[in-house]
Amino acid sequence: MKIIRIYCLVLIALFGAGRLFAQESSAAIGAAVFNSADELLLPLGYRQWVFIGAPLTPNQLNGGSAAFPEYHHVYVNPDAYAVYRATGTFPDGTVVAKELLLLQKGDHADGSKNAASGRGFFAGDYNGLDVMVKDSSRFAETNGWGFFNFGHHQPPYLPAATPQAEKDCAGCHRAVEKTDMLFKQFYPLLR
Repeated sequence: MKIIRIYCLVLIALFGAGRLFAQESSAAIGAAVFNSADELLLPLGYRQWVFIGAPLTPNQLNGGSAAFPEYHHVYVNPDAYAVYRATGTFPDGTVVAKELLLLQKGDHADGSKNAASGRGFFAGDYNGLDVMVKDSSRFAETNGWGFFNFGHHQPPYLPAATPQAEKDCAGCHRAVEKTDMLFKQFYPLLR
């Protein structure tokens, strides 16, 4: 009986410490760095962050003109992801980077390519970087998120970017306001 009580006390202490860690660390979260002109600096090392998914919307499946006809390699800064896993909410300071990758030239009319693993679509060159930053006070008008474009071209990307107009990014993301402006349905790690 005494062992069970000790075990329960240890579990309660660990649970409380985990919640306290999540709350305290959310105040110190951040990979976003702004310069004196209030531009977001190009995030460093984002390809080493938590990889949450790689949706693909090729032109061939979208009447020849998809809005983003590339793979979308999506990453989130690890400290923010840790808080999300503990609380179910991304804290202020969260940075989500979406890097676009062109498709390799296909062997077939639909753009697919033959490979040893089978016929499919395969990532080619890097071709752009979009970034979301959560800051409830700075970006109150766009539901707490700022949206930035570092160029839709091959690297090197722009060294800094200004927030995009509502119509350019946040407008589409408003369709998923209930899931914190993120298309969580496409990312198993966020479901």
